[in-house]
Amino acid sequence: MIKCYKDGVYCVGGRPLVDDNNLETINSQTGLAVKPSDLNESAKDNTLAWSVLKEHNVSGNDDYLNIKFDAMASHDITYVGIVQTARASGLTEFPLPYVLTCCHNSLCAVGGTINEDDHVFGLSAAKKYGGIFVPPHQAVIHQYMREMFAGCGRMILGSDSHTRYGALGCMGVGEGGPELVKQLLKRTWDAPRPQVVGVYLSGEPKAGVGPQDVALALIGETFKSGFVKNCVLEFFGPGVENLSVDYRLGIDVMTTETTCLSSIWTTDDKVADYLRVHGREGDYKAMELKDVVYYDKLVAIELDKVVPLMALPFHPSNVYTITDVMANAKDIFGKVEADAKAQFASAGVALDLMPYITDEGIKVQQGIVAGCSGGTYENIELISHMMENTSVGSDEFTMSVYPASQPVYSALMQSGAASRLLDTGTVMKTAFCGPCFGAGDVPRNNGLSIRHTTRNFPNREGSKPGDGQLSAVALMDARSIAATAMNGGILTPADQVHVPASETCYSFNPKIYENRVYQGAMQPVDADLIFGPNIKDWPTMIPMTDDLMLVAASVIHDEVTTTDELIPSGDTSSYRSNPLKLSEFTLSRKDPAYVPSAKASQVEENLRREGTAINDAALKSAMKALGLGDDALASMSIGSFVYANKPGDGSAREQAASCQKVLGGWANIAKQYATKRYRSNLINWGMLPFVFEGEDVKLERGDVLYLQGIKKVLEDGSDAITAKVVSGDSVRELSLKLPDLTKGEREILLAGCLMNYYQQQG
Repeated sequence: MIKCYKDGVYCVGGRPLVDDNNLETINSQTGLAVKPSDLNESAKDNTLAWSVLKEHNVSGNDDYLNIKFDAMASHDITYVGIVQTARASGLTEFPLPYVLTCCHNSLCAVGGTINEDDHVFGLSAAKKYGGIFVPPHQAVIHQYMREMFAGCGRMILGSDSHTRYGALGCMGVGEGGPELVKQLLKRTWDAPRPQVVGVYLSGEPKAGVGPQDVALALIGETFKSGFVKNCVLEFFGPGVENLSVDYRLGIDVMTTETTCLSSIWTTDDKVADYLRVHGREGDYKAMELKDVVYYDKLVAIELDKVVPLMALPFHPSNVYTITDVMANAKDIFGKVEADAKAQFASAGVALDLMPYITDEGIKVQQGIVAGCSGGTYENIELISHMMENTSVGSDEFTMSVYPASQPVYSALMQSGAASRLLDTGTVMKTAFCGPCFGAGDVPRNNGLSIRHTTRNFPNREGSKPGDGQLSAVALMDARSIAATAMNGGILTPADQVHVPASETCYSFNPKIYENRVYQGAMQPVDADLIFGPNIKDWPTMIPMTDDLMLVAASVIHDEVTTTDELIPSGDTSSYRSNPLKLSEFTLSRKDPAYVPSAKASQVEENLRREGTAINDAALKSAMKALGLGDDALASMSIGSFVYANKPGDGSAREQAASCQKVLGGWANIAKQYATKRYRSNLINWGMLPFVFEGEDVKLERGDVLYLQGIKKVLEDGSDAITAKVVSGDSVRELSLKLPDLTKGEREILLAGCLMNYYQQQG
């Protein structure tokens, strides 16, 4: 089904030189006359990815990129903080098209605050600085960008990790808010030239196999090994033409879960037609491979061998065939239960999935098709025909469908799909990302939910282990979810039911946006920002001091720590515009002791700044063990740090780092960082991204880390420091590294955060 080639692959005439393929055969089949001498280093410049990156790179250096994007997008969990940061850094107007969507905090009140205040702020910012404002329920962020902005050869930056528009020939990059601030201040997105991984598609999917199945197959094969981490995925091959554009988009948006950097696909007449339907035929151009292309790695997918799959809790890479789960439910569910027990032992909660294994089959409580991955027109139209004249039943099982935009919803009404689904007992809802991040359709405690959405991380569906609630979400394709609904909530793969041929004729209605979306791109007007009581400025953050004394506020030994664990999603989202209140939730569902521990260090720092002697006995003991007198306090800052083996998988949200900073955090220590975007978030918020090399860092909560001369290390361009760790009465040395810091990143860290850095520049 999938093969991975790690040593670099040449492609000739769109065919990779692997296995039985050879140059002579391909030349004969394609009519090319490629010579062995043509297979040289220059072929790495022939990728589609490089053609787009080169057009947007202003560094003059092919090895290190300074990218300026064509457009940007944010949603209502992120845009307030971005505008606030940019405003504090000297923003006068948006210098590029910037779309502010309201698809996460769409509900008017969640968690005790009024989210509509954020929406009013967003509209006022679009007016004042010249942006586009998409009100609640109109479209999820990525569907709007697909419909209205993504075009062949373009690059779009989004403050959401699933910023992927590669199927339209457009490279999307998901980053934390500060990277968007840089663009708003006419700076650049900076990164080493990424490796490009070819994804060769052949064959045609079988009936009942959908885009989520292909995506899960790719994620399951590549995530754990880090095979495509921080690379660009480039999709090509004869299989591409066998996929509709909606199908391609469904695969593409899920590439985020492989931890790749971005994606791009070859384009064809189907893409041209998609853009034409949306009134943007001028945004099409053919994105075709040159005769000889070199890829740093290759993934080959035989589409006709993909079968219906499901990703069980608690990660999209925990992939099984649905038939395997049905046949071996006790063993497989036992593994999930053991994983839950290990992860949530401190919370005293566990999963018990065994009661769902019945003589009839595996019982499911909830089916959801939603968002940028599941809520496409083609998916919903198809399942409406699958489910026609059936019933979801009046028992526990429920089925909810969220079209990804109002134009999609309108087309489903015109085609009769909405009516067909409503007749079955399915609930149709408006465009909302809630089921993807824990603010919509939260399952019951110990419930089993199957979803065509983006993620199934712990808490991602809205459960609260700290409050005694834990539920299970499995990712599946809409087709198999529909098959399960047709079977009364008994788990059923779509290849075991009749799936009609998918021939849809979509008609886009532009009036919906024309009559409701504020279109003010790069046309600022004289307007004031409108603040609600929960919209607060960032607290003051001091520059780097000569030395740092940091307390280990949390030590996490899980294989991977997600951003949802670092700062939970769901009901906390209503506080995204209030840094102080939001910080109270930091690590709350993973390590409830973190916040009080970080705050205790922050109290000591406040005493230090006031010139008052510190009170904490452990810090006093550490200073004594280090041979430091009170005079040493003048040159240091006291704060906290977090250790995790591999933090930052998942969401791009900057708050995973900024909340630590608000609580006095100065550093993370890790074996490696799960994504570039989390490491960037740390740096942009003045947090040192230390790497520890070795099997066991041997740190415990409360240990004190003394970083003498850290400011000089940053100033001198060094990438290493020998820290001292005080644990009880013992003192030992710990070698830490800061690899690959650029000059600009060092300056941001020295300033204390990106906001300070820009303020210093005037």
